[in-house]
Amino acid sequence: MLPGAPLEARGCWFYHEGMANKLRWGVLSTAKIGVKKVIPGMQRGELTTVDAIASRSLDRAQAAASELGIPKAYGSYAELLADPAIDAIYNPLPNQLHVPWTIRAAEAGKHVLCEKPLSMTVAEARELIAVRERTGVKIGEAFMIRSYPQWLRVRELLNEGRIGELRSVAGVFSYFLDDAANIRNHVESGGGGLMDIGCYLIHASRYAFAQEPTRVVGLIDRDPQMEIDRLTSAILDFPGGQSIFTCSTQLVPYQRVQFLGTKGRIEIEIPFNAPPDRPTRLFIDSSGDLFGGGMTTETFPVCDQYTLQGDAFARAVFENTEVPVPVEDSIGNMAVIEAIFRSARSCAWEKPVQ
Repeated sequence: MLPGAPLEARGCWFYHEGMANKLRWGVLSTAKIGVKKVIPGMQRGELTTVDAIASRSLDRAQAAASELGIPKAYGSYAELLADPAIDAIYNPLPNQLHVPWTIRAAEAGKHVLCEKPLSMTVAEARELIAVRERTGVKIGEAFMIRSYPQWLRVRELLNEGRIGELRSVAGVFSYFLDDAANIRNHVESGGGGLMDIGCYLIHASRYAFAQEPTRVVGLIDRDPQMEIDRLTSAILDFPGGQSIFTCSTQLVPYQRVQFLGTKGRIEIEIPFNAPPDRPTRLFIDSSGDLFGGGMTTETFPVCDQYTLQGDAFARAVFENTEVPVPVEDSIGNMAVIEAIFRSARSCAWEKPVQ
């Protein structure tokens, strides 16, 4: 596939010489998020098809392929990358393998959609800019919320001044998982609340303010045995206001995000794990009535955010436009994560450094 080659749009389909009318995906690993959520979503896409899956175990790859109706299974990641009939790679490998295998996929000429967090450090993420420029492929981070209607609507409401001037973002994201064998509880794999789910709250704050925070402060409680951050709270100081959030891997499952302005507020009911089988809701309060008398509700039809994410990435490839979450955005997010970790150690405000 030649980046920047001319494209012709015909209805909702895109054609490119030597390319099928859908972006042909290969998946690295049989990770749960891929098998249970992302792959089924992309299989329903208008512009995507999942043609291959790889695992370090051929048996596992074949079992997943059979379960999901994927035509090809490979017993190694390298074999999948060598397949000339694959245009793009979805990378849901453990965090410490995100950058190494994204680099290998890009060097094999494949576009890459990598699970969040894109990298373990800012320095590691910066490597991908040079790789992207050298290979000419698209590389994006899988923050699926950036393609979902309720988040796009929040952007519209903020832009039109529905709640006045945005001054504060407040969020919570938590679940309970104390299984020491689970990779999300392995420090060396980038486990813990801040990397796993705090990254969403940081991304949401940066997205809402359309700015980078100038300084952050964080407080972390670590599990005494596993050493991962099981409870993290932070304040992000933006030029336009402040963001506060708490994330945890050992609390009751819960998630909410509120955007508070000088004339009103917006609340997303289920901001991150939007269900694919029922509508979602957005609450808008422009009255300041503490009893909710001035609240309006916008309901969004059933849709799958992973279907939309795959199609948005494919459209960027076919039209040679920017992916929803490019590497530069990922670097900004990781800079805040690193600063929060530093702040928890220094007990002081820290400046994100990209």
